Order: sequence, then C-alpha cells, then structure tokens
Amino acid sequence: MRRSPPRGRRVLPRRAAQTDPVSSSDVDDLSAALSRAVRGPVRFDPAHRAMYSADASNYRRVPIGVVTPVDVDDVEAAVSVCSAHDVPVLPRGAGTSIAGQAVNTAVVLDFASHLDKIESIDPEARTARVQPGVVLDKLRDAARPHGLTFGPDPSTHNRCTLGGMIGNNACGSHSVAWGKTVDNVHALDVLTYRGQRLELGRGEHGAGIPAQLASLADRLGEQVRTSFPDLTRRVSGYNLDQLLPENGFDLAKALVGTEGTCATVLGATVRLVESPAFRALAVLGFPDAYTAADHVMPIRELGPLTIEGMDAGLIAALRAANPLETASRALPEGGGWLYVETGGATRAEAEAAADAVVVAMKPYTPHALVVSDPGQMKALWRIREDGAGILTRSPDGGEAWPGWEDAAVPPERFGAYLREFDALLSRHGRRGAYYGHFGDGCLHVRIDFDLLTREGIANFRGFMEEGADLVVAHGGSLSGEHGDGTARAELLPRMYPPEIIAAFEEFKGIWDPDDRMNPGSVVRPKKMDEDLRIFVGMPTMVDAPMLAFAHDRGSFGRATRRCLGVGKCVTESGGVMCPSYRATGEEMHSTRGRARLLFEMANGEVIKGGWDSTEVDDALDLCLSCKGCKRDCPVGVDMAAYKTEFLAQRYQGKVRPASHYSMGALPRWMRIVGKLPAGVVDVLNAAARSPLAALAKRAGGITPERAIPPIA
Repeated sequence: MRRSPPRGRRVLPRRAAQTDPVSSSDVDDLSAALSRAVRGPVRFDPAHRAMYSADASNYRRVPIGVVTPVDVDDVEAAVSVCSAHDVPVLPRGAGTSIAGQAVNTAVVLDFASHLDKIESIDPEARTARVQPGVVLDKLRDAARPHGLTFGPDPSTHNRCTLGGMIGNNACGSHSVAWGKTVDNVHALDVLTYRGQRLELGRGEHGAGIPAQLASLADRLGEQVRTSFPDLTRRVSGYNLDQLLPENGFDLAKALVGTEGTCATVLGATVRLVESPAFRALAVLGFPDAYTAADHVMPIRELGPLTIEGMDAGLIAALRAANPLETASRALPEGGGWLYVETGGATRAEAEAAADAVVVAMKPYTPHALVVSDPGQMKALWRIREDGAGILTRSPDGGEAWPGWEDAAVPPERFGAYLREFDALLSRHGRRGAYYGHFGDGCLHVRIDFDLLTREGIANFRGFMEEGADLVVAHGGSLSGEHGDGTARAELLPRMYPPEIIAAFEEFKGIWDPDDRMNPGSVVRPKKMDEDLRIFVGMPTMVDAPMLAFAHDRGSFGRATRRCLGVGKCVTESGGVMCPSYRATGEEMHSTRGRARLLFEMANGEVIKGGWDSTEVDDALDLCLSCKGCKRDCPVGVDMAAYKTEFLAQRYQGKVRPASHYSMGALPRWMRIVGKLPAGVVDVLNAAARSPLAALAKRAGGITPERAIPPIA
C-alpha cells in the first residue's frame, strides 16, 4: 500500500546529486534545523563525529553529524530536514558492519538507542512486528515462550539490530535450516529520501515506485534469471530476483540487503520459525579444514540446524591469546572441525539426531563427540562466535584485517575453493586463519594485509581482485553474509554482466533519484583501497608511551587501532563489559567509543589537542579501570591501561585534580593513618561526621553526596 508524505512535509523536486563538501556555515544551519525539528539528540560535536567515523570494517569516513531519533516522527523530520539541505543520510544500527556500509560523509541516523519496540507477536501466524532498533536477542527472548525464534542469527546477535540485519541481509549460523534475513521478511514500512512513506510486501503493484520496478523486472527478467548464481548465500548486489513474477514481485524482499542506499526502514513484519525445545551438538574432527569442507553435502541431507566449520589456525590463535582457556580442550582430535547442531522435542531426540550425524561420518573420521549440556554447548559456540576478534590480533601484536571476509560458493565446491584460496594467499605472501558457515559454502577469514604502506595496499587490491575472480569461477558470491559496502562493491562487475550493473543503478535511482541515501555503496562505489582507516588515520603524535604496551610492540598508536569495532562492549547483558555503557547507553562510555576517540586523538584531524583533549578526558572519566574489556573483548582492548597512559601523559609536569591526590593516593594516606594512635583515629572519624566533612570533601575533590567511610 502506498501512502502520501506526511502533511506539512515538502516533497522536493527531482534533482541531480551533489558531491561538493558541506561548508561549515551550511553544517551550522543544518544542525540548528535538525535541533528544531527532532526531539532526539542531535550531535555535530567532534566526539560523536569521531566515534561514528568507523564501523567494524577497514574504512574511515567522518560523518557530518549524528541524529538519534526517538520515534518514527523524528525519523521523518530528520530526513525531511536533510532533504531540504540536500545532504546525504545514512541509517545505522549497531555499527558492526564489516564491509564499510555503516560509515559515510553523511548525517547518521542512529537506530541503536531508540525505536526498539517489539510492537506485536502473532504466534499463530508466526510473525512479529518490530521497529528497526530492536536488538535480535530481544526479539528471540520475546518469541521463546511461544516456542518460536527468528532464524538468522549472526554472531553479533546480542547487539545487532533488526534494521541493520535487513540492511545487510544478515544470515548467521542457522541459515542451513532457516535461510537469510531476506527469507524471513514479510513486509516493510519504509521512508524515501523525498519523504514518501510506503508499506511494502508481496505482489503489490501500483503507480510510482512499484510501477517503475515492475517495468524494470519486465525488461531485465531473463538477464536476472541467467546472471544470478543459484546460491543460498548470494548477498552481493541488489535482490532483483525478488521482482520476478515467480518470486511474487516482493518489494519488501527486494529492499532487503540494500545497505541503506534506497530507503530508511521504519518497521518490519518478520517471519518466526519453530525453535526446537532441545538441541545437541555433534563436533567432528577432520585432518584439516579442506576435508571437513568436502563432507558437508552428506550432512546437509540429514537436515541439521547448522553446519559450522573451523580451521586449526583459529584454535591456535585462541590458545595463544588465552593460554588458560579450556573450552577448546574439549574438541576432538583434528586440524579442522565441523559443528553440526541438531534439534528435537526432547533431549534424547536431539542427541539421537546428532548421533546419526556421527554415524554417517564415521567412515571419514573416527574423531567426534556429541554434547547436549547447554553450558558445554555455549562454551563451544563461544569459540566460533568470537572468531572475528580472536583472529584480528596475535599475541605479539601482529594484525589481521577483514576485507575478503565472507565470500560464498556452492557448498559442493567448498573444499576445492578452500584449497585454491590457500594457494592464492601463498601467491600474495599473505596468511589467514578461517572459520565459517561451511554448510552454506561461506568462509570468514582475517588476513594479515599490510594496510600501512602504499605497496601493501597495492597488494591488498591485487588479492581482492584475484579473490573475486576465484569465487566467480566457482559460481559463488563476493559476499555471502555481510554485504558489499566499500570492500566489494567495486568488484561487482566481475560477478555480474554490464546490463545487471546498469540495472542495479536503475533500481537505486527508482528509490533514490537524488543519490543521497548512503551514496557510494553498491552502485557507483567508492574505491575499495581508499579511505582505509589505519592509512588515512595515521598518528601525528609522538609515539613514546610511558607504559610498555608489550602486546602492541611498544606502540600506543598500534594499541589505539586494536579495537576493530565488533561491538561486544555495547550489550545490555552478559559478561562484565562495559559497566559505564550499561549505565548510560552512550557510545562514548563504551570500550569501542573510547578506543575510537583515542585513535582519532592520535590522528589529530577531528579530535584536536592531543593529550589535552577534553573529549577523550570526558569519555574516560567514567571508565572504572575494571579491566572487564581486557577479559571480555575478543581483541583484548585494555582500556584501563589506555586510561592510565592518557592521564600520565595529560598531567605530566602539571598539577593534578584534587581527587588524584586524595583518592588516588589513598593507599599512602591509609599507611600513615594506620600508624596513628586509636584516639586520633576516633577524632578523625568524628570529624568525618561533622560539618568539617563538607570542607574536606570539597578540598579532596569528592562529590558532596558521598559519605566519608569510617577508618577501621
């Protein structure tokens, strides 16, 4: 159903996109207009622009500003103002995108804080109506009492938003059973850049945008049928196949995976699937990952919920990073493993299905175990879910990066692809340990690209181009889960013929004729070897830390780029990271936000003043130095150490705040007090309960609300 733009909102005439940078006066006018129109926070300050300049990819682009809409009216108002000022818009979820589609020189609409309501769940129809800011685990928790779940489950399930999953066409571990996000979307409520509100679903022809899309499908239907690979994990490009009559001319599904380049999602009706009451996990050990990949097809025939794979390199990295971990010790003997999850109405039924997998694989591997205890299963799954972070850093500070992150090929060709992929790594002098959704032929890998030098970046481009050709030769997709973004969009002509690339441009033009929705992603893409975060964000400060930073080769600059942005610190529960974020819900009080500010401080472009930066000081002020991040962060970000370094450098040779002398030196004061006679201690305790306490607290930089505890 098509609806008119909201009353009082102007529909702008069609115009050509502009690419000129926005002047400072225009930015001031834009910020003021947004502040008047939007009830949620409007932040154009250096700190927020710095924190939102990166996602979990290799790329860095400083946004114009950040708007946090509190409801749909706020979204409409924000888009209307941006349209009137002709500036780009970027809808963003949790900011964990790995291909660079969540960063742009645009006004960011941050959906991770509000618009997070589950509006309804219909157990009989097995659907849920959600707002775009709903975190996946929140939906799964709400559906669990009905025996239902949302099928796609990426490893970021406790922080990724449904809007972000729809934007990237996210998949996760259980796509073998339940498909990608596109397979689980019934309807979408969307807003175009020009202010048109549409309810999208299946078979809804009409005037305007639907009519133009129908014409596109009529003209190019046959090319789409012959050019799109027959692949469960095809995520690259737009879903033009969903416009075909045999697929029901489904505009909602066609818009899934468009990475915020076409319209802003305001709400979604999604499909829920029956969740088995009990699950079991068959873990199979093979001589290597190649052999594991060779055997996914017979396992698929047994109807499992998931078939995940891991390489020995992942386990070696885990044990090197955390010698005390014990979960990997439970793995059966091998150099490559498959996790095969099964379900059943009872625990015995789930175990029987897992045992059947072990029996079927016995001729190929005698090394297997079946686990059905939830605690043991969770420990084993954590190895797989933390893979992205584990492989990013080696204990000696060696760095690995995404980029060639999630290509997919037909699962029957996966073993052959892995062998040729490793040969490609060797030809380019690169190393990479991998894991992934072996049952769907999808590989996740972090590679030790040199992104600090022009020669290394040239090697990066060469590898990416050859990798694309290898995947296409196997009938695969450049992206099998995370989307194209900047990392792969430039390579799409290697996967699709020119008429399909032109059709992608026409598809976007129908939705967004002004090219103002996340421009430079998917169509007319930015270069994949430009705007690389660590290259364009090189430190300008002298790198002479006071702490050793042994795990970062003695470099504070290297330490500031340890955070990759996977966002495990921006969760509402689980683990101990990060207490201040859970209290405030503000990005600047998360480990990720603080790490980004430190990175930008070292660079000096957005966050100026170096060690005297007030933005960094404000962000670190609520850091408890609890080292929860050191334990929970899969990359081992140690914000307590970074805060110590910052404060030491900031106050070197200067007078410190009073609290540093009172509370910071408390152990010294207590040693002195401990030598005082008991009578003197009694006098001090009495003074702490008298009006003198207010003076003491003021002198010591202690908040008036605090009571001074008695000395024992």
